[in-house]
Amino acid sequence: MSIDLSLDRIRKLQSLLPLYTRPTCHITGTNGKGSVSALLSSIFIASSAGVVGRFNSPHLVSVNDSITIDNAPVSPDVYAAVRAHVEQTDAAHKIGASNFEILTCTALQIFERALADIVVLEVGMGGRLDATNVIPDEAVLASALTAVDLDHQAFLGGNVAAIAREKAAIARRGKPFILGRQVHPEVQSAVLEVVGQAGGDLLTPSIVTAREWDEVPDGPKHIDDTSSSFEFRPQPITARLPCFVEPLNALLPLHGEHQLANLEVALGLISALLTHPSCINRLPWCANMTREAIACGIQRTSWPGRLSFHRLGSTLVLADGAHNPASARTLAAYITSTFSSHSEVFASAQPAITFLVALSHSPPKSPLETLAPLLSLPANIGVAPLQFTPPDGMPWVRPETSSTLRDAVAELAPQAELWEPGDVQEENPLALLRFALKWAAERHKREGLDGLVVVAGSLYLVADFYRLLELGRSV
Repeated sequence: MSIDLSLDRIRKLQSLLPLYTRPTCHITGTNGKGSVSALLSSIFIASSAGVVGRFNSPHLVSVNDSITIDNAPVSPDVYAAVRAHVEQTDAAHKIGASNFEILTCTALQIFERALADIVVLEVGMGGRLDATNVIPDEAVLASALTAVDLDHQAFLGGNVAAIAREKAAIARRGKPFILGRQVHPEVQSAVLEVVGQAGGDLLTPSIVTAREWDEVPDGPKHIDDTSSSFEFRPQPITARLPCFVEPLNALLPLHGEHQLANLEVALGLISALLTHPSCINRLPWCANMTREAIACGIQRTSWPGRLSFHRLGSTLVLADGAHNPASARTLAAYITSTFSSHSEVFASAQPAITFLVALSHSPPKSPLETLAPLLSLPANIGVAPLQFTPPDGMPWVRPETSSTLRDAVAELAPQAELWEPGDVQEENPLALLRFALKWAAERHKREGLDGLVVVAGSLYLVADFYRLLELGRSV
């Protein structure tokens, strides 16, 4: 089954369902849009916004966790009932909506039935023809674009500028459009053109910078700097927003330099809600979005599977859905900075990294391009090429074969130690992941290596890792 990007089917389906009217922040981008969504919903909840809905894709562990109310996955019963109604409507009128279109309509109907006071809506792929772009202009409060890079070129265009144009096409007339920090300079001119044609108001958010820990706003620093619990420390940050006289100081629990850029986008949306003419007085609860409430929301943000640390016995595991070259570069940079800034924990001159990787088959993106930033790290590297459990309702998603991944590893890092299933008579991806985790832990212990086990390459593999955690299976 292939992906057929079009708004025709979902527009027809939505016209047969109750009108979607919920105030919405619409977010697109190649990388970071999920983190922005998580930050926003947490800030809204801390600001007593009322009912806060959020839609992210793909789901992590189960399909209903892509739809949340007040940061809690919608109940299976509610999800099943609403989805059944949407599917019955689709079938009765022979629309032939795709699975993602059905899922999007289900999310919108759940938010409408819940009378959500605010909804954070993440684009699935692209923007212009993405199913989420079916929402009416009247419902959109503001839109935003996170970092743009090469991904899904077969659907969105063969270069970064073309992809940026597709994504920026969620802009709405008279509404603010927040443009996040970009690596590629051609993105800004492409977005300026598209947002201008749409009649949107292009805004650049304030810069968020890291700062030293200050016990006045941050409280006592209880964590022992010499302990191995360093990975759970939040980043102290500061920003000056046009909506406040004093600077905003907060603790950001999401790891990595790139999360400062994602927070900039989230705060740009907050500032637009508080100051843009189209938003002022539209949401009475916005009066609750004080600096204190925003800082509280930032600190409470949780976004599993994105530079998330976990301990399995004595093994330190870093899980990250780095699925394309840009996100792999970000992951590699984070690992490098972690090793260099925490030499008290990683004492070896060349610490160990054991990668447990799986990738989706997604030409023209190749395993070589995605794995290159990770396997070029100066470390004692081990690699376990894996598969992942096929995600529900996405028959077009399939993993690269283990042999393809092994060939890529052999070309990029011929010195790396490769895991082979050997006598393991298992084909279940969860079981193989469990054996690979055990091998990684034994590898580090056997050679007396300090370092990280990294589960990465696909969010679907990360989802399998969380399924193992839920099952209580550890290394």
